[in-house]
Amino acid sequence: MITYQTDGTRMPNIKKRPTTAWIRAVAATYDKKVGDVNYIFCNDERILEVNREYLQHDYYTDIITFDYTEEDTISGDLFISLDTVKTNSEQFGTEYDEELHRTIIHGILHLCGINDKGPGEREIMEAAENRALAMREA
Repeated sequence: MITYQTDGTRMPNIKKRPTTAWIRAVAATYDKKVGDVNYIFCNDERILEVNREYLQHDYYTDIITFDYTEEDTISGDLFISLDTVKTNSEQFGTEYDEELHRTIIHGILHLCGINDKGPGEREIMEAAENRALAMREA
């Protein structure tokens, strides 16, 4: 089950049913089933608290993914800072809606096993995000 919650912010304007179907379709391209995936949309202050408390990182970020995946069933808690998503959309010159959906699927791609911290991994993640976004638009 995929759930959408808020913590200290308003729910973003996303179409939950089509977004859920899209997430499931993207996961299926990696031969993964969707278990319990919880999106928690929050503000910068909350994501900074989560980053400090659980990861010992002292900076803002757009998404933090807690991965509870077992075998081929992805599960996790995904905290998304809508403040940082907005900042990123302005910085990268993208539409807010596109940046939000890129962030939503970024977490799913992490749960599917794609990383973005090591050498060359960022490019692999970006390509995967672009393929996933194209599936949403199709």
